[in-house]
Amino acid sequence: MSLRAACVRLMPIACAVAAASPSSALASQTDAVPQNREALASALPDTPGSGPFPAVKEMDDTLPDHVIYRPSDLSAAAARKLPIVVWGNGGCAGDGAGQRFHLLELASHGYLVIANGTIASGPGAKPLPPRAVPPPGPDGAFVPPPPQTFATQLTDGIDWAVRENKRRGSRYFGKLDPAAIAVSGWSCGGVQALTVGSRDPRVKTIVIHNSGLFPPHAPKRPEMALDKAALARICVPIIYILGGTTDIAYANGSDDFARLSGVPAAKVSLNVGHQGTFFEPNGGRAAVIARTWLDWRLKNSARARAMFAGSDCTLCTDPAVEYLHKD
Repeated sequence: MSLRAACVRLMPIACAVAAASPSSALASQTDAVPQNREALASALPDTPGSGPFPAVKEMDDTLPDHVIYRPSDLSAAAARKLPIVVWGNGGCAGDGAGQRFHLLELASHGYLVIANGTIASGPGAKPLPPRAVPPPGPDGAFVPPPPQTFATQLTDGIDWAVRENKRRGSRYFGKLDPAAIAVSGWSCGGVQALTVGSRDPRVKTIVIHNSGLFPPHAPKRPEMALDKAALARICVPIIYILGGTTDIAYANGSDDFARLSGVPAAKVSLNVGHQGTFFEPNGGRAAVIARTWLDWRLKNSARARAMFAGSDCTLCTDPAVEYLHKD
């Protein structure tokens, strides 16, 4: 029995739910506080990504509470069937457009990307109601607001894409690759991705941004309560893309990576902090790394593999990043 089959058999039935670029106004704000960077990004137009298939974002009445990113010309892009990527937002927020530059970039390289939530920032936004701000914890620590999205929505996105690929009359009919599915996410959304990736046998790779599971004795938060034991159920290649030692998720993500065994795994750390490069043009360097990993793992690209594998791999010889991998 294969490792993959063995892992699937061990999974419990239920799992704990834990062509233009953006204006230079944003690109120049490398020192802006996170809130300013996010506000600047929200004021900018959508961009088509740098790939060969200019991308668009939209919502579909048949998939409520999700935002879809896809090549605008599906017929041209689907000459090779499109892999499917489902995405969990930072903060488990309800804004499925919050990381739109990153997601449009992925879609422009021939992917169908589905994010939790609705379009609540940027073009076409319908703002969400303000999130309640909980009082500080007993020790004065920041307490995050309650989640607006859930890990189950990632599964809903996968289910929908697989159905649409089979449904005659769907614009996606026969254009998707249900054998090439990834889960990904940022921060709280990264834990959502780990939750689904540790239990759904359809998932073929996992991409985690600025995230990691809390230690066993840490307070458990909604949508972030997945236990470290779930890492033993991950049976597919996984990459952690972290933001250096100033990233609040660096320690947890690094500990996750250290605990993984029997599965191909990588850790890339850029010195960019917890906000990563999401608000940079086309999602910045983290988007390049994520897309190249997806090209390797879902499209079997030898050129993409060269970024991660081999003694002279691109990341192995880059002094600007911390790179570790397990084969």
